[in-house]
Amino acid sequence: MKAVLMTEAGPADVLKLEEVADPQLQTETQLLVRLHAAGINPIDTKLRSRGTFYPDQMPAILGCDGAGVVEAIGEEVENFAVGDEVYFFDGGLGEATGNYAELTVVDEKFVTHKPTSFGFAEAAAAPLVLITAWESLYDRGRLQPGQQVLIHAGAGGVGHVAIQLAKLQGAEVATTVGSPEHAAFAKELGADLTINYKEEDFVEAVLNWTHGEGVDLAFDTVGKDTFFQTVYAVHNYGDLVTLLEPDLSLGNLKEARKRNLRISLELMLTPALQNREDDRLDQTKILQQCARLIDEGKLNVHLNRTFPLAEAAAAHEFLEAGGMQGKLAFAIVEE
Repeated sequence: MKAVLMTEAGPADVLKLEEVADPQLQTETQLLVRLHAAGINPIDTKLRSRGTFYPDQMPAILGCDGAGVVEAIGEEVENFAVGDEVYFFDGGLGEATGNYAELTVVDEKFVTHKPTSFGFAEAAAAPLVLITAWESLYDRGRLQPGQQVLIHAGAGGVGHVAIQLAKLQGAEVATTVGSPEHAAFAKELGADLTINYKEEDFVEAVLNWTHGEGVDLAFDTVGKDTFFQTVYAVHNYGDLVTLLEPDLSLGNLKEARKRNLRISLELMLTPALQNREDDRLDQTKILQQCARLIDEGKLNVHLNRTFPLAEAAAAHEFLEAGGMQGKLAFAIVEE
C-alpha cells in the first residue's frame, strides 16, 4: 500500500509518500479498513515537528482520524461486516500505524458506523474535534441549558464544533474570530455574539454582553496570553476549560483563585496514550452520538479542503499557516 512516512522530526518536507507492506489483522476483533480519507489535525503537525510519543519506533505513519470501508474482519468481530462504511479515532501517535495510508487495522471497539449524510472526507475530518469539543463542554465544563459560554477561535476546527454543541445544550454562545468572514461563519453556526479579537477587547465585549457578570463557562482553544486574559471574562465560581497547558511564565492564577474558578485541562489523547480502554470506549460512544446528530441535521463539520496523500507536506504547511475555517482531510480515494 501507499503511505506517508515520517522518517524523522522536522519541517513538512520530512513527510514522504512511500510503498509499504499492507497491515495484517493481528487479533480476532480487528477490522482491516480501506481508508478513503484521513483527517489532518494540529497534533499531526506537532508530532511531525517535535517527534512522536514513541521516537524509538520510526518511521511513523501519522494521522489519528480515519474513514473508510471495512475490507476484512477477524473471526470474533460482532458489529461490523465487510463493506461497512466506518469512521474512528485510532493510531497515528507513533506507536500504532496511523491513517495517512491506504489501509489500516483497528479494533472494532474503537470504530463506529460513518454518518450516512457525510462523505468520507467529512467523516475523517470529524472524530478528534468532535470528541475534544464534547469532552470540553459537556464533561469538563458541565455546560447546562441557559448558561452563557465563551468559545475562543469559533471558526477553527474545534471551535466551530463547540459552537454547535453549546447551542444544542441550550446555551448562549459568544465566540472570538479574526475576520468578518469568520464572524459570518460563526453566526451561521448559531453564535449569538461574535467578537473580532483584532479590533476589540474580548473581555470588555463579554462583560458588556453579560451585563458585567462574565460567562458561566469559557473554552480556551488558543492558550498563552489568551488563557490568562480569559479569567477576567468568567464570573465568580465559573468554569474555564483549556486545551493548552497554562504557561506560568506569561501570568499567574491569582485572579482565577480570587474568583474561585474551576479550571479544567482537556487532552482527548489521554485514553490512547495511557491505553485506558474504558475511556476510549466512552470516546467511541461520543462518536456514535455525534453520528446520530449529524444525520439528524443538528451537527456539522465544515471541510475546508482536501489534499491527496502525495501532497502531505503542502497540507501540513497550509494548516500551520493558521487562520483557516473548519478542517482539512486527505482524500485517499476519490468519491
